[in-house]
Amino acid sequence: MTGKEILDMKDKFYWGNSVSSMQTEGGWNEGGKSLSVYDIRKAGENISDWHFANDNYHSYDEDLDLMQDLGMNMYRFQVSWSRCVKDGCGEFNEEGYAYYSGLIDALISRGIEPMICLYHFDMPLYLAENYNGFISRKVTEDFIRFGRETMKRFSDRVKYWITFNEQNLYSQPEIAFRIAGSMKESHNADDLYQVIHHVMTAHCTLCSYLHEISSDAKIGGMLAYSEVYPYSCRPEDILAARKWDELINLNLCDAFAKGMYSAEWMNYVKQKGIDADITDADLAVIRDHKEDFLSFSYYCSTTISAGKIPENCLVNDYLKYGKTDNPYIPTTEWNWQIDPLGFRDVMNKLYQRYRLPVFPIENGIGVNEEWDGINEIQDDYRIDYHRNHIRQMFCAMEEDGVEIIGYLGWGLIDILSSSGDMRKRYGVVYVNRTNHDLRDMKRVPKKSYHWLKKVIHSNGKQL
Repeated sequence: MTGKEILDMKDKFYWGNSVSSMQTEGGWNEGGKSLSVYDIRKAGENISDWHFANDNYHSYDEDLDLMQDLGMNMYRFQVSWSRCVKDGCGEFNEEGYAYYSGLIDALISRGIEPMICLYHFDMPLYLAENYNGFISRKVTEDFIRFGRETMKRFSDRVKYWITFNEQNLYSQPEIAFRIAGSMKESHNADDLYQVIHHVMTAHCTLCSYLHEISSDAKIGGMLAYSEVYPYSCRPEDILAARKWDELINLNLCDAFAKGMYSAEWMNYVKQKGIDADITDADLAVIRDHKEDFLSFSYYCSTTISAGKIPENCLVNDYLKYGKTDNPYIPTTEWNWQIDPLGFRDVMNKLYQRYRLPVFPIENGIGVNEEWDGINEIQDDYRIDYHRNHIRQMFCAMEEDGVEIIGYLGWGLIDILSSSGDMRKRYGVVYVNRTNHDLRDMKRVPKKSYHWLKKVIHSNGKQL
């Protein structure tokens, strides 16, 4: 049976688009919204501010119509904590929740299944300035309060949920404290591991709550899963790659799927004398929760060279020092290495170990693109990227027996990149703005739009 035949037998396979609130909404100071850490970031030479984004706060109908025309049947978006709760810990903002309620209804009316993400790095500014984000137990409880309220309001209409975008990034010091909302000048291993654990405890608490209030809603953990290969067949490189995968990725998957951190991770915490603020009550929360699927983003792969890693370096910093380009695969202008086989390998790692359905909910290629105002953008490179990754997804289903829920691309209508750079575009639809000039914000389909429309309308048969 081919992968496409497997799709035909499924009740539904999800084709769709993923975004975050700060990269799409704008309306940064409207509708009762409190400030988030993104709202105070200044524009730079190649960085926009976050105040306008794609203006979806004021108008999303055109973008949803484009998704409907493409045939998409799922849209993963974020409910902004700052928009819905004053300062992240105060009163619930009815105007904010009304915005998302309208968006959910607009999706459902178009036959598009909504999927909610509760946190995508935009910590409420008040909680960042006063409590250093998820280092704090108080902030963790504030987030759980927000998550419960959001689930209570929307779980009758929204049946797919994730809590934290790319949860393994909280294990990586170069980015962890920024996305966790800490404004401390310096951090140590205790801070890092407390963030890791507090985020996991919040995730598991909300998983259990959703299952308490809904019999049919589904929720899963999410990783940013880039395959990291040994740079060579030297045993030291192989060990470094394995330890990175275990402590950064598989440890979280063990907690998601088995209800416990990996033995190696727990021993590492003990061996290093790290205070991760783990209590018996927390471990019970992790043990007793249930996941319905495992989800992940995938863009690229890389390799790791043990020879570059300093002695006594935290495993969490291995890639900071040991990352080395792979000479056998191509790279984008942003130095993200294109590896469809790595995509297949990640799906197998997740499914064969844990036997939960897997869900790739971000995949795409960022390219510096400019529209001349007349001619269609000929982005054959984007078509090739998605085609090759979808093919490997079918191989995972057909040859490897992986159960896959769907395939969601990232930012398939151009949005600000994660760094705020509008030059780096992922979309099959061009949005006519730059970092500093909003122009007319016109939506312009690229060549890849018509290709993706055929793929989705044929349920993957026409690649």
